[in-house]
Amino acid sequence: METKQYQQYEEIASRIRVDIVKAVHSAGSGHPGGSLSAADIVTALYFKEMNIDPKNPKMEGRDKFVLSKGHGAPVQYAALAERGYFPKEELLTLRKMGSRLQGHPNRDKVPGIEMSTGSLSQGFSVCVGMALANKMDKKAGRIYTLLGDGELQEGLVWEAAMAAGHYHLDNLCAIVDWNGLQIDGNNDDVMTVKPIDEKFKAFGFHVIVIDGHDFGQIFEAFDQARACKGKPTAIIAKTHKGHGVSFMEDNAGWHGKAPSEEQAKQAVTQLGGAW
Repeated sequence: METKQYQQYEEIASRIRVDIVKAVHSAGSGHPGGSLSAADIVTALYFKEMNIDPKNPKMEGRDKFVLSKGHGAPVQYAALAERGYFPKEELLTLRKMGSRLQGHPNRDKVPGIEMSTGSLSQGFSVCVGMALANKMDKKAGRIYTLLGDGELQEGLVWEAAMAAGHYHLDNLCAIVDWNGLQIDGNNDDVMTVKPIDEKFKAFGFHVIVIDGHDFGQIFEAFDQARACKGKPTAIIAKTHKGHGVSFMEDNAGWHGKAPSEEQAKQAVTQLGGAW
């Protein structure tokens, strides 16, 4: 990857990771590991790939993103705030009483949230419906969704994938945050989801496997997805849980645990932020 070419996106992703750590620490609970692993993908979506307008969140014909792994809400909230959908100061109200930034995204309270998610696999299945509706209504907007790799253990994912392939939904792009870990440990130990690429191919998807922390590969994958006709696309993004924070990286224990103040300060420093 040519670092200078993508430097602005790397800097945005770093700020988003800092905000994730601060928000989860402030809440005293949450899911930092999978939020950090997805930060580069979410940055690419909100700051380059998608046709959206923070000043007009319900813009007709907009692209839509659904966080199917809804427990990763901190990364979506941080990206929305960075993009200007609401004040960044609000991120520190995460999971607090009266806050609209609850532990899972709520479309009725937060601008830019297209679907309330949390029940794994439902986000992806609704995206299939969104993509099909856009096809039927001849609307231009593309539909993007981010799934966790552990989420692929849900049967509804594959029912939705079957429908997406059947209806040739080339306006649908599913991204799998493949960090290899879930709340109970390694995917392979809990219930293996491999081979992810071959499974999506069998359901009629155009499949691209990338390094989910390489902006060059991420943007190239999105270009391929838009150019692909007659098939939905699945981008299998190999990532590291807790990416950017040494003591969280590739550690399943940080799936759903808040850092202490000392740990949060250490993480923010490693990510190049200020406490």
